[in-house]
Amino acid sequence: MIREDFAIEHFHPARLFRNPHFQTVGGSMLRPTTLEFERVRVDTPDDDFIDMDIPIFTDIDLPDDAPVVLALHGLEGSARRGYMQALYRELALLGIRSVGMNYRTCSGEMNRTATLYHAGKTDDVALAHRWTRERFPYVPFGMVGFSLGGSLLLKYLGEYGDACTGDVLVGAAISPPFNFHISFPFFQHASGRYYARLLLRSLKRKIKLKRAQLEGVIDMKAALRARTLKQFDERVTVPLHGFRDVSDYYEWANCEPYIDCVRIPVLILRSLDDPFFSTGDIPYELLAQHPYLYPHFTQYGGHVGFIEGMPGRWRFWAERQAARWVSAWLQGALQTA
Repeated sequence: MIREDFAIEHFHPARLFRNPHFQTVGGSMLRPTTLEFERVRVDTPDDDFIDMDIPIFTDIDLPDDAPVVLALHGLEGSARRGYMQALYRELALLGIRSVGMNYRTCSGEMNRTATLYHAGKTDDVALAHRWTRERFPYVPFGMVGFSLGGSLLLKYLGEYGDACTGDVLVGAAISPPFNFHISFPFFQHASGRYYARLLLRSLKRKIKLKRAQLEGVIDMKAALRARTLKQFDERVTVPLHGFRDVSDYYEWANCEPYIDCVRIPVLILRSLDDPFFSTGDIPYELLAQHPYLYPHFTQYGGHVGFIEGMPGRWRFWAERQAARWVSAWLQGALQTA
């Protein structure tokens, strides 16, 4: 499924950003967040909601028949994070409209039910997919995911398999984990432990805001004493979502078992120095033999970093490659329609 007219551009890390932590932290700080959005609330079948954000461009005119991409953010991110906005702009420059999905609790407002999002919650992705297709019908459609969103994307595409063919034309996953049994221990105890602590604090803030809903459903005191993301999952994610234990949750959420069933072309970008995930979770043989996947691994880049350029002229390689990739397929479909 590799297009002869597409080639990945070489990644040239910014001179001051070869260190993976500089790439990771710098990536979250240097990406601009200046776009305005139209927000639409979508009701869920369980009387909850997800919020969808559509970026508004005053300097780029997108026609009514522009292709559209649904974008999925990472753990404790949102549809308005810097990497999402960088993707929206790169896509718009290529004539493609974007829609960003906010997971439950991630849009800036707590959801209504005693649930959160989690790493394998593809039913909400399916709802966001259906809504986007209803809002923008009859145009070529693709999907892009970052980090946990990249894993969700691969799992979703694998779950639906042939059912996605003809509707979702192309996908891209940036810095995705493949196996939580391997990735999460590394994230929580090796080079990712600093980031894990930040994310844990964010998750604890959310359950404090939802205390009235969660009291009696989970052991709130035990949840707030969690020292690692695994403990948080054991005390919050598992009981809230009906898993047997944390191992059952990780097994169910993993995208790796579903990858073999992906039936659309998907670009996968990940750095080998990603401080979040061990390279041991990468299924190299499966990816190399898969006819629909186009994996590309860089030596540098950190986690959703991939910063190029210099002060005042920063560029973000991964978003540019993902936009180029989906454009090659979506604009091609538009021309042959």
